Amino acid sequence: MRIIGLTGSVGMGKSVTARMFAEAGVPVHDADAAVHRLYESDAVAPVEAAFPGVTVDGRIDRTRLAARVLNDPAALKTLEAIVHPLVRREEEAFLAEARAAGVPVAVLDIPLLFETGGDARVDHVVVVSAPADLQRARVLRRPGMTAEKFAAILAKQMPDAEKRRRADFVVDSSGGFDSARAQVRAILAALPSRAPRSRPPDQTTA
Repeated sequence: MRIIGLTGSVGMGKSVTARMFAEAGVPVHDADAAVHRLYESDAVAPVEAAFPGVTVDGRIDRTRLAARVLNDPAALKTLEAIVHPLVRREEEAFLAEARAAGVPVAVLDIPLLFETGGDARVDHVVVVSAPADLQRARVLRRPGMTAEKFAAILAKQMPDAEKRRRADFVVDSSGGFDSARAQVRAILAALPSRAPRSRPPDQTTA
């Protein structure tokens, strides 16, 4: 089984591209969705212990939590140390299930793939990209988004040019849905003839 790591900076169209892989029959594990689930289950107690007052009605209030960690690198590291192992556990269960089902390709949708070293766990990296002005326009249309928040998010992410340089495949999302969908199909068609990235021995696919 080939594992694709799907990533891209905020506003680049990664989530839409992930849905296109799913439409093509490829199982997709969404790290952000996993975090949402964990903020209503296993992550609640440890996150509340680290950041008292961020829990509302038994679940983590993401707005309250963001206010505590967004501009505090030490607090963010504390949060990541709690959440990342829980997400990784879900990811491993997803991959085990995909292997058991005999699927040829699975996708790990990870926003901070390079930043967290996740590229070492995958066979191919797909980066979703778009011009900076389009990215900015998309993000600033989101409810509650400000230029300051956008800048803070970008500061945590590897520059798009570096992501593209390190990618095995790039999906340009600036041409619309049909163009992106065609690029996804082309990537899937190309995989059998592409050698996987080198990964540590205990991370090799079955």
